[in-house]
Amino acid sequence: MSEQRVSDWVFDGGRPCLDLVNTLRDRERGGRELLTGPAALAEWLAVAGLVGGRAGATEEQVVAARELREAVDRVVRSTASGQRPRPADVRRLNTTAGAARPPAPQLRITADGIPRRVTPAPDDPVAAALAMLAVDAIELAADGTAVRVCAAEDCGLRFADTSPQRNRQWCSMARCGNRAKARAHYARRRGTR
Repeated sequence: MSEQRVSDWVFDGGRPCLDLVNTLRDRERGGRELLTGPAALAEWLAVAGLVGGRAGATEEQVVAARELREAVDRVVRSTASGQRPRPADVRRLNTTAGAARPPAPQLRITADGIPRRVTPAPDDPVAAALAMLAVDAIELAADGTAVRVCAAEDCGLRFADTSPQRNRQWCSMARCGNRAKARAHYARRRGTR
C-alpha cells in the first residue's frame, strides 16, 4: 500500500515541474512531505503520467526527486522575479536534465524477416521522468512565465501564471478561489446586518 492517497496529489501547477514542487505542501507552516518514500514517488510519477504503470523507485531516487524539487522551486521563482538563481541549483537542473537522452533506436527483425525500428523503454523510467521534470523546469525558467504562490492563506501551492493580465491569484479557482470568494461574500453579508 502506498504512503499517500491519490487524492493527496494536486496537479494545478500548470507545468509538470511545478506539480513536483507542490509535493511539499504547507511550506509556510513547516511543510508536509508527500514524497515519503519510494512507493509514494512511484505513485506520483504514475498519476502524473510520467511513467507507464508502476515503475519501481529507490530511496536514492526519492532523495534525488526532493533535491530536484527544491532546486526547481528556487530557480523558477528567482528567475520569475528577475533574480539570479543559485549556481548549485542550476547545476542540479542541468545534471538531472542530462539524463534525458532517449534510448537509441534499434533494429529488430520480426519472425517473418521484416526489419522494424524499435525504440526501447529507458533502462530507468524514474530517472527518465526526473530528467523530463528538470528539462521542463529549464524551459519554464527560460521562457519568462510568472511563477506565483497561491494567495489562499491555507494553501501555498506554486503555479504558472499564464493569464492574459498576469494577475492570477489562486492555484485553482475550483478550490482556493471559490473558498476565498465565499469567505469574502460571507464577510460582506455579515457586515450588512
